[in-house]
Amino acid sequence: MEAKAQAKYVRCTPMKARRVVDVVRGKRAVDAVGVLRFAPQAAAVPVRKVIESAIANARYQAERDGERFDENDLFITEVYADEGPTLKRFRPRAQGRAARILKRTSHITVVVGDRADAPKQEGAR
Repeated sequence: MEAKAQAKYVRCTPMKARRVVDVVRGKRAVDAVGVLRFAPQAAAVPVRKVIESAIANARYQAERDGERFDENDLFITEVYADEGPTLKRFRPRAQGRAARILKRTSHITVVVGDRADAPKQEGAR
């Protein structure tokens, strides 16, 4: 079983979102939610919500197909933060000039599945 959830146009830079995403990659989905609940980064909130949404999507698919569902069996098989459109704003500067401000956005994608689908942990020996 595999379920996917996406959050688009999240007002967080992709670099900051990737710092959080890299922490939970390959973990059990329930454990990842617990870790992100207490993470100090602001990007942890939208990433946690997307993971919870993917778990809910998996629950819905299992109930629809009449399969057994246990959210403790779900692992994060794929998670990534891609770059979304950049909002361009201007800030007044000295002597009548203007400076461009780039407000970057992210598209956060999470795929949860069984352990067989999960990638091998790198560095674990």
